[in-house]
Order: sequence, then structure tokens, then C-alpha cells
Amino acid sequence: MAEPLYKRVLVKVSGEALMGPAGFGLHQPTVDQIAADLAATHALGVELAVVVGGGNIFRGVQVSGQGVDRATGDYMGMLATVMNALALHAAVMRQGAQARVLSALDISAVAETYTRPRALAHLDRGRIVIFAAGTGNPFFTTDTAAALRAIETGCEALLKATNVDGVYSADPKKDPSAVRYDRITHDEVIHKDLKVMDTAAFALARENALPVIVFSIHEPGSILAAVCGGGRVTTVTSR
Repeated sequence: MAEPLYKRVLVKVSGEALMGPAGFGLHQPTVDQIAADLAATHALGVELAVVVGGGNIFRGVQVSGQGVDRATGDYMGMLATVMNALALHAAVMRQGAQARVLSALDISAVAETYTRPRALAHLDRGRIVIFAAGTGNPFFTTDTAAALRAIETGCEALLKATNVDGVYSADPKKDPSAVRYDRITHDEVIHKDLKVMDTAAFALARENALPVIVFSIHEPGSILAAVCGGGRVTTVTSR
């Protein structure tokens, strides 16, 4: 096994990734596979943070036109991420790795409330930190939360786990002529409006020279491979 390229990274896992082949909710074999990949990466000495989405359960933007205002819908979506974080936490613990869930919303009965010093302390003690509830504010995606938390906790890279094996010029599932990039800059992603993460997330990454590594979560061991410089990935850098 190659040596890790990074000492500390943040992995963004979408809610859709957790539902696997199911149409809704959690697919436990998929959750366990992701947890095993995280635990194997952690066992190499890599300090790991995770931001998890909630799209497998609820999306606030989808109810904004159905009588629920956008801010309320977004808070509902944040609660969905908490459920996913708790499920992933349990799966990681079953793998023998220590983990903690930190929530941007104050729900201390089920998760620790996020503060930067608390997150850093857990990472320094060798625990996988799972961030829930996005930024704690409506109108911000979990992609933006991932970039923000990565920067706040001193991560050396943001690993964006998606349903495709990198960044393409268009959706490869809809456009067979889409071009795949091995390397691309933050500026190019923003100017070409490539749908990998939202613009706010990439702007944060660009301003803080944070590399973003995009890969498919569906390949077993893909997190470990990406951290060690292998696998099929697209690397997004400042230049």
C-alpha cells in the first residue's frame, strides 16, 4: 500500500451515496462499505473529517414551492443529515475506529454541538469526526459546509465523493461526448460552471488553496486510494 499523501483530509459524502441502489433512505451494505473505507484510511494514520449530506431523506429546496418556506425546508434538510451522520457513526464504530458526530445545530441529546476547538481536539486524539447539519444556516449547501469545515480544521485536501469518476465537461450520463479532466483549476470549474460542487464551495477552496479531489464513491476502497494518490480521480487545484 502506498503512503498517504495527506495527514488530514475531509471527505464529503452525499446522502445519495448512502442509499446505494435503493431509491430512498439508507442501504446498509453501502453504508458499511463506506465506513470500512473510512476505517481503513484512518488505520494508515490519516486524520479524517467527514461531512455528510441528507438528499437520500429530504431536500429543503424541493419543498420551497409546496407551502414550506425555503429556510424552514433547509432546516428540515439539516435534520436529515444528522440522521445520516448517526448511521455512519455507528457503522464506523463497528469497524473498530473511534468517531464522534458534531452537529452545527444544538441537539445535544444525540450529538455534540460543533465548535472548532472541539473538532480539532477530537481530530488530534485520533477520532474520525463526522460533521452534521451543514453550516447550521439555511441557503448553504453541504458542499459549502464541507469546504468551510475543511478549512476551519486545517485539512490538506477535500475529497468529494460523487456518483461519477471525476469532473466532466458535461453530465456523462446524459452526454456521451463529455470530456473527463484528470486535472483542472478552481477557476476553470467556476468559469465553465461544471456541476461538481456549488460555486460558493469552490470559491472557498480557491481562496484558501484547498485541493479538491473528485472520485466515485461506488468503487470499494476509493477513499483510501484517493488519499494515497491512486484510483481514478480528478484533482482540482489553484493552478
